[in-house]
Amino acid sequence: MIVTALVPPVHRPADILARARTVLEPLLRDAVLSLPEPMQRMAGYHFGWCDEHGATTHGASGKLLRPALATSAALACDGLSDEAVGTAAAVELIHNFTLLHDDVMDLDAVRHGRPTVWKVWGVPGAVLLGDALHALAVNVLAAVLPPATAIAAIDRLETTVTEMCRGQHEDCHAGAAQATAAGWERMAMGKTGALFGCACALGALSAGANAETVTIFEYFGRNLGVAFQAGDDLLGIWGDPAHSGKPAGDLARRKRSLPIVLALESDTDAGRALKRFFDTTTPLSADEIDSAATLVEQAGGRRGAELLARQRIRAAVAALPDRPGCGDLRALAQLVDHRNK
Repeated sequence: MIVTALVPPVHRPADILARARTVLEPLLRDAVLSLPEPMQRMAGYHFGWCDEHGATTHGASGKLLRPALATSAALACDGLSDEAVGTAAAVELIHNFTLLHDDVMDLDAVRHGRPTVWKVWGVPGAVLLGDALHALAVNVLAAVLPPATAIAAIDRLETTVTEMCRGQHEDCHAGAAQATAAGWERMAMGKTGALFGCACALGALSAGANAETVTIFEYFGRNLGVAFQAGDDLLGIWGDPAHSGKPAGDLARRKRSLPIVLALESDTDAGRALKRFFDTTTPLSADEIDSAATLVEQAGGRRGAELLARQRIRAAVAALPDRPGCGDLRALAQLVDHRNK
């Protein structure tokens, strides 16, 4: 995908993510150290800092895109302070709370190329660790922000969590009746767009931006999040597990992701043939999964998902104020546009 509306970034996306990791990781580690055992070790394992026995590792970990959005939004509003780093940490803790629960709900056994927390410690352990990270996020905001700002930030964060739960519930129950393009966009805005928007809004809020500016950055983030989810759905069918760290199994699960929804709505021969795969309940063979992926592409599902992502990224970038500090946010939009994991 190519977004011609984007201007050259001020920094390379890799530099922006590295900056976020540098400023964020000490606070994240301190927060995790406040957890009791064994949750402290479980969290360290989940973040890629140690193995299941607590021995230090240097394995793969998350991209830190959401906290990078928070720190970049703060910079765009002329302030990367301790408060901004705290909001970024809270966003990353919430994101990982959702990952732990998502892995349980989706029965995903692998993340970042190794067993997920629930596979190592069981479902109760993963659920409780997710709850603990949620609590840590609120504690971090309360600790680093002035009282009035902390109240506003916590309210925004918890409202976001509620919206994310609504979106995740819709995703888990997206049967034939609910699976439409409009329904997918509503789901994606809740499941993914809400936290992207919250990250940008909290970054601006931590820098003392006014309400109008906070709303603009939230709009940017929400649209970018929907584009990110569209890309995630594309990777769920055509992604390379060597890059993503987890199998591309949406068709095997008959998950009604965006390319599949668009294909089923296409009123094409390929779309009707695809529907026959979804009308059965028997497990699909590897050959049938390959055939279904071909049908999705023939019915326009892949191209339609790429187009929706491109449109959302353009809407996000067009909303940004014309100020030099927004260059990093534009660069992160480029990263979402060209992601392969």
